[in-house]
Amino acid sequence: MLAASMDTAASTVEWILSELLKNPQVMKKVQKELEEVVSLDRMVEESDLESLEYLDMVVKETFRLHPVAPLLIPHYSLEDCTVDGYHIPKDARIIVNTFALGRDPNAWTDPEKFNPERFVGSSIDLRGQHFQLLPFGSGRRGCPGMQLGLIMVRFIVAQLVHCFDWKLPNNMLPSELDMTEEFGVVVARAEHLMAVPTYRLQKYST
Repeated sequence: MLAASMDTAASTVEWILSELLKNPQVMKKVQKELEEVVSLDRMVEESDLESLEYLDMVVKETFRLHPVAPLLIPHYSLEDCTVDGYHIPKDARIIVNTFALGRDPNAWTDPEKFNPERFVGSSIDLRGQHFQLLPFGSGRRGCPGMQLGLIMVRFIVAQLVHCFDWKLPNNMLPSELDMTEEFGVVVARAEHLMAVPTYRLQKYST
Protein backbone atom coordinates (compact mmCIF):
# COMPACT_ATOMS: atom_id res chain seq x y z
CA MET A 1 0.00 0.00 0.00
CA LEU A 2 2.81 2.42 0.85
CA ALA A 3 4.67 1.71 -2.39
CA ALA A 4 1.51 2.14 -4.46
CA SER A 5 0.62 5.42 -2.75
CA MET A 6 3.99 7.10 -3.43
CA ASP A 7 3.98 7.05 -7.22
CA THR A 8 0.26 7.65 -7.58
CA ALA A 9 0.12 10.58 -5.14
CA ALA A 10 3.26 12.21 -6.59
CA SER A 11 1.97 11.86 -10.18
CA THR A 12 -1.42 13.29 -9.20
CA VAL A 13 0.13 16.33 -7.49
CA GLU A 14 2.30 16.94 -10.57
CA TRP A 15 -0.74 16.73 -12.87
CA ILE A 16 -2.74 19.13 -10.68
CA LEU A 17 0.06 21.71 -10.67
CA SER A 18 0.47 21.25 -14.43
CA GLU A 19 -3.21 21.95 -15.04
CA LEU A 20 -3.14 24.97 -12.70
CA LEU A 21 -0.15 26.41 -14.53
CA LYS A 22 -1.81 25.76 -17.88
CA ASN A 23 -5.01 27.40 -16.62
CA PRO A 24 -3.92 30.50 -14.64
CA GLN A 25 -7.53 31.61 -14.01
CA VAL A 26 -8.13 28.36 -12.14
CA MET A 27 -4.91 28.85 -10.13
CA LYS A 28 -6.15 32.32 -9.08
CA LYS A 29 -9.48 30.90 -7.92
CA VAL A 30 -7.75 28.24 -5.83
CA GLN A 31 -5.47 30.85 -4.25
CA LYS A 32 -8.40 33.18 -3.59
CA GLU A 33 -10.28 30.41 -1.80
CA LEU A 34 -7.19 29.63 0.27
CA GLU A 35 -6.81 33.30 1.20
CA GLU A 36 -10.44 33.46 2.33
CA VAL A 37 -10.41 30.18 4.28
CA VAL A 38 -6.84 30.17 5.62
CA SER A 39 -5.54 33.77 5.20
CA LEU A 40 -2.02 34.70 4.19
CA ASP A 41 -0.58 34.81 7.70
CA ARG A 42 -0.47 31.05 8.32
CA MET A 43 0.00 27.77 6.49
CA VAL A 44 -2.77 25.36 5.57
CA GLU A 45 -3.72 22.79 8.20
CA GLU A 46 -5.42 19.46 7.59
CA SER A 47 -8.54 20.73 9.34
CA ASP A 48 -8.91 23.39 6.60
CA LEU A 49 -9.32 20.84 3.80
CA GLU A 50 -13.05 20.25 4.33
CA SER A 51 -13.71 23.96 3.71
CA LEU A 52 -11.80 24.08 0.40
CA GLU A 53 -14.65 23.26 -1.98
CA TYR A 54 -13.09 24.66 -5.14
CA LEU A 55 -9.84 22.79 -4.48
CA ASP A 56 -11.90 19.60 -4.26
CA MET A 57 -13.39 20.35 -7.68
CA VAL A 58 -9.89 20.88 -9.11
CA VAL A 59 -8.79 17.52 -7.67
CA LYS A 60 -11.86 15.77 -9.13
CA GLU A 61 -11.30 17.31 -12.54
CA THR A 62 -7.65 16.27 -12.52
CA PHE A 63 -8.54 12.70 -11.59
CA ARG A 64 -11.08 12.72 -14.44
CA LEU A 65 -8.55 13.79 -17.07
CA HIS A 66 -5.45 12.18 -15.58
CA PRO A 67 -6.31 9.02 -13.64
CA VAL A 68 -2.99 7.69 -12.41
CA ALA A 69 -4.18 4.09 -12.85
CA PRO A 70 -5.81 4.10 -16.31
CA LEU A 71 -6.74 0.41 -16.10
CA LEU A 72 -8.17 -0.59 -12.75
CA ILE A 73 -7.27 -3.77 -10.89
CA PRO A 74 -8.75 -6.66 -12.93
CA HIS A 75 -12.19 -7.90 -11.95
CA TYR A 76 -13.34 -11.50 -12.21
CA SER A 77 -16.82 -12.69 -13.20
CA LEU A 78 -18.10 -15.37 -10.79
CA GLU A 79 -21.08 -16.27 -13.00
CA ASP A 80 -22.60 -15.57 -16.39
CA CYS A 81 -24.24 -12.14 -16.50
CA THR A 82 -25.42 -9.45 -18.87
CA VAL A 83 -24.43 -5.79 -18.43
CA ASP A 84 -26.01 -3.18 -20.70
CA GLY A 85 -26.72 -5.81 -23.33
CA TYR A 86 -23.23 -7.35 -23.23
CA HIS A 87 -22.87 -11.00 -22.23
CA ILE A 88 -20.05 -11.57 -19.73
CA PRO A 89 -19.26 -15.28 -19.29
CA LYS A 90 -18.32 -16.91 -16.03
CA ASP A 91 -14.58 -16.80 -15.21
CA ALA A 92 -14.01 -13.79 -17.50
CA ARG A 93 -11.32 -11.34 -16.46
CA ILE A 94 -12.63 -7.77 -16.82
CA ILE A 95 -10.42 -4.72 -17.30
CA VAL A 96 -12.06 -1.34 -16.58
CA ASN A 97 -10.66 1.56 -18.65
CA THR A 98 -11.14 4.48 -16.28
CA PHE A 99 -9.12 6.75 -18.61
CA ALA A 100 -11.78 6.30 -21.32
CA LEU A 101 -14.64 6.74 -18.83
CA GLY A 102 -13.30 10.15 -17.79
CA ARG A 103 -13.15 11.35 -21.40
CA ASP A 104 -16.42 9.85 -22.64
CA PRO A 105 -18.41 12.55 -24.51
CA ASN A 106 -21.62 10.72 -23.60
CA ALA A 107 -20.91 11.33 -19.93
CA TRP A 108 -19.09 14.69 -19.99
CA THR A 109 -19.53 17.98 -21.82
CA ASP A 110 -16.29 19.10 -23.53
CA PRO A 111 -14.47 16.08 -22.05
CA GLU A 112 -10.99 17.20 -23.18
CA LYS A 113 -11.34 20.60 -21.47
CA PHE A 114 -10.05 21.18 -17.93
CA ASN A 115 -13.09 22.73 -16.24
CA PRO A 116 -13.46 22.26 -12.45
CA GLU A 117 -16.71 24.26 -12.55
CA ARG A 118 -18.42 21.26 -14.15
CA PHE A 119 -18.73 19.87 -10.60
CA VAL A 120 -20.60 22.90 -9.21
CA GLY A 121 -23.91 21.57 -7.88
CA SER A 122 -22.99 18.06 -9.04
CA SER A 123 -23.41 15.00 -6.82
CA ILE A 124 -20.69 13.09 -8.72
CA ASP A 125 -17.91 12.03 -6.39
CA LEU A 126 -14.76 9.96 -6.91
CA ARG A 127 -15.28 7.37 -4.20
CA GLY A 128 -16.74 4.68 -6.48
CA GLN A 129 -20.42 5.60 -6.34
CA HIS A 130 -20.58 7.15 -9.83
CA PHE A 131 -19.19 5.15 -12.72
CA GLN A 132 -18.31 8.23 -14.81
CA LEU A 133 -15.44 8.87 -12.38
CA LEU A 134 -13.60 5.88 -10.93
CA PRO A 135 -9.99 6.85 -10.17
CA PHE A 136 -9.99 4.57 -7.10
CA GLY A 137 -12.17 1.80 -8.47
CA SER A 138 -15.39 0.71 -6.79
CA GLY A 139 -16.81 -1.84 -4.40
CA ARG A 140 -14.70 -4.58 -2.86
CA ARG A 141 -11.92 -4.02 -5.40
CA GLY A 142 -11.69 -0.31 -4.63
CA CYS A 143 -8.40 1.20 -3.50
CA PRO A 144 -7.90 0.61 0.25
CA GLY A 145 -5.73 3.72 0.49
CA MET A 146 -8.28 6.09 -1.09
CA GLN A 147 -8.92 8.24 1.98
CA LEU A 148 -5.23 8.61 2.80
CA GLY A 149 -4.44 9.36 -0.85
CA LEU A 150 -7.09 12.08 -1.08
CA ILE A 151 -5.88 13.76 2.11
CA MET A 152 -2.24 13.63 0.95
CA VAL A 153 -2.98 15.06 -2.50
CA ARG A 154 -5.27 17.84 -1.30
CA PHE A 155 -2.96 18.80 1.56
CA ILE A 156 0.22 18.90 -0.56
CA VAL A 157 -1.43 20.89 -3.36
CA ALA A 158 -3.03 23.30 -0.90
CA GLN A 159 0.33 23.96 0.78
CA LEU A 160 2.20 24.45 -2.50
CA VAL A 161 -0.38 26.77 -4.03
CA HIS A 162 -0.99 28.71 -0.82
CA CYS A 163 2.66 29.23 0.13
CA PHE A 164 3.96 30.03 -3.36
CA ASP A 165 3.12 31.81 -6.56
CA TRP A 166 4.16 29.69 -9.52
CA LYS A 167 5.26 30.52 -13.04
CA LEU A 168 6.72 28.60 -15.94
CA PRO A 169 10.46 29.00 -16.65
CA ASN A 170 12.05 30.97 -19.50
CA ASN A 171 8.93 33.10 -20.09
CA MET A 172 7.03 30.06 -21.34
CA LEU A 173 3.36 30.71 -22.04
CA PRO A 174 0.74 28.46 -20.38
CA SER A 175 -0.40 27.33 -23.82
CA GLU A 176 3.14 26.08 -24.51
CA LEU A 177 3.26 23.70 -21.54
CA ASP A 178 3.70 20.14 -22.82
CA MET A 179 1.02 17.87 -21.33
CA THR A 180 2.16 14.68 -23.05
CA GLU A 181 1.44 11.56 -21.00
CA GLU A 182 3.64 8.53 -20.52
CA PHE A 183 1.46 5.46 -20.30
CA GLY A 184 2.31 2.64 -17.94
CA VAL A 185 0.98 1.12 -14.73
CA VAL A 186 0.86 4.76 -13.58
CA VAL A 187 0.14 7.50 -16.12
CA ALA A 188 2.73 10.18 -15.43
CA ARG A 189 3.94 13.20 -17.36
CA ALA A 190 6.34 12.28 -20.17
CA GLU A 191 8.58 15.12 -18.95
CA HIS A 192 8.64 16.24 -15.33
CA LEU A 193 7.08 19.62 -14.64
CA MET A 194 9.48 22.54 -14.18
CA ALA A 195 8.15 25.66 -12.46
CA VAL A 196 9.54 28.65 -10.56
CA PRO A 197 8.11 29.37 -7.07
CA THR A 198 7.93 32.74 -5.31
CA TYR A 199 7.04 32.82 -1.62
CA ARG A 200 3.74 34.61 -0.96
CA LEU A 201 2.79 34.24 2.74
CA GLN A 202 2.95 37.46 4.76
CA LYS A 203 3.88 36.22 8.21
CA TYR A 204 7.19 34.68 7.16
CA SER A 205 8.20 37.07 4.37
CA THR A 206 11.11 39.45 4.96
